[in-house]
Amino acid sequence: MMDAINEAMKLAMRKDENVILLGEDVAGGAAVDHLQDEEAWGGVLGVTKGLVQEFGRDRILDTPISEAGYVGAAMSAAATGMRPIAELMFNDFIGSCMDSFINQGPKFRYMFGGKAQVPVTIRTMHGAGLRAAAQHSQSLYAIFTAIPGIKVVVPSTPYDAKGLLLAAIEDNDPVIFFEDKTLYNMSYDDVPEGYYTIPLGKADIKRTGTDLTIVAIGKQVHTALAAATELSKKGLEVEVVDPRSLSPLDETTILNSVEKTSRLIVIDEANPRCSMATDIAALVADKGFDSLDAPIKRITAPHTPVPFSPVLEDLYLPTPEKVVAAVSELLGDQSLLKV
Repeated sequence: MMDAINEAMKLAMRKDENVILLGEDVAGGAAVDHLQDEEAWGGVLGVTKGLVQEFGRDRILDTPISEAGYVGAAMSAAATGMRPIAELMFNDFIGSCMDSFINQGPKFRYMFGGKAQVPVTIRTMHGAGLRAAAQHSQSLYAIFTAIPGIKVVVPSTPYDAKGLLLAAIEDNDPVIFFEDKTLYNMSYDDVPEGYYTIPLGKADIKRTGTDLTIVAIGKQVHTALAAATELSKKGLEVEVVDPRSLSPLDETTILNSVEKTSRLIVIDEANPRCSMATDIAALVADKGFDSLDAPIKRITAPHTPVPFSPVLEDLYLPTPEKVVAAVSELLGDQSLLKV
């Protein structure tokens, strides 16, 4: 995943000299000038490693520790013709730059009758599981789906991450691109070396099935797939839908899947109130009610901060076991719980 994201930025910058990258330590800090290329570090987890060596400090910009400053600068640069990528190290810090990203940039094209464009991409990390505690582990993507003018992307695989990031950089509206830090070192699928894009707003069916639909977001796609594998051993075929982008949301693919399977579970690592799990459940209850043969189930984190204790953090997250238990309850089949 990390390599795929890095390669997407390289390809975008080679294609268009107006693409720049800015953020805290994205060039590796001042010390990078004294290191060999293979030793240079980029960003807190190394996602931007090697970019400054190829594109230089005019296009890879280390910034002060001021999210409000550099996200505001990225919005302004985008409004004047650049295509900036701003790395917001952790999505938990988004509160520092809410005004520019919620009240300014997303409204320019609408307020100026389409004459202004703000092609900015904000890359940010989210997700629990690395024992980083409450202030570095949240998944806040649902907040931004409520803001018209912002596009929200949450990839689950390296292949999707590369194609979606290239599409985000090409897009003429602000895009916030959520990268689950627990997926950075995953090796899930082959990723083509060339330039390709995946349309924003197009879901992907990661596994086909006829008995139940699971809509899962980000790394919870892998939770859903693990549960689906276990359930298939007991004769139950689960369809797993990955929205990939949450705004725009591919309602058609979700509704078509529920029409086929008649049952829905939504897995969302975010907290349950005003979440994407709630939104997707409401969508299906409104537009797909006649297809349902059972109540909709949501599997989310509890409505608490992310705990630091490893035992409690593991309990906090959705798991395949929780999914199987929900399916057992949904179908009224206790035999699904037997090992």
